Amino acid sequence: MGTSARPADGAVTLAELREFASFSSSTQRYIRRSLDIGLHRRDAMKLWSRDMVEEASIRAQARIYGRLDDIKARVPDDSGLEQVEPFMAPLVTVSAFDLGQDRLGSFSSYRFLYERLLGAGARPWLPGAFCAAASLPHLHPEKRRALLQSISEAAATAVGWSNREPTFYPEWVEKVDLSKAN
Repeated sequence: MGTSARPADGAVTLAELREFASFSSSTQRYIRRSLDIGLHRRDAMKLWSRDMVEEASIRAQARIYGRLDDIKARVPDDSGLEQVEPFMAPLVTVSAFDLGQDRLGSFSSYRFLYERLLGAGARPWLPGAFCAAASLPHLHPEKRRALLQSISEAAATAVGWSNREPTFYPEWVEKVDLSKAN
């Protein structure tokens, strides 16, 4: 007569929604755009591009995100070092691109995005990939400092990770003219 120790899916989704709501609007926008590109949900160029600079950024992101399927396929099953290099090297490269876009300002926003792009199996590897990417010289020293200070000791030294897949995947929502409702 045991009960499941797993929280109700609704409570988990609500917690994920609250976490997403805690991010700045530019971070939320970047996460939604990134999920559209990385998960091939819709035409990111048509939906997210506001000018030529953003169009170029989306093209570059789509090119670098072309590695995501290979990265997902290489998520190590355990901590065996022979599996680390073919997984971590491209993950750090893709992560460095995202951190260089200056929209993911903390480990929590990075983790939120990458759990959805790669799945729960990548969770144990995200602190290391984040720290490696956040340490690279392509970022301004103050940006590196802010990113590295954003990862908590608990996240950096966790003894275990949940294998529960994320339930909330933020998407584009069209604006509704409430004056015409009713």
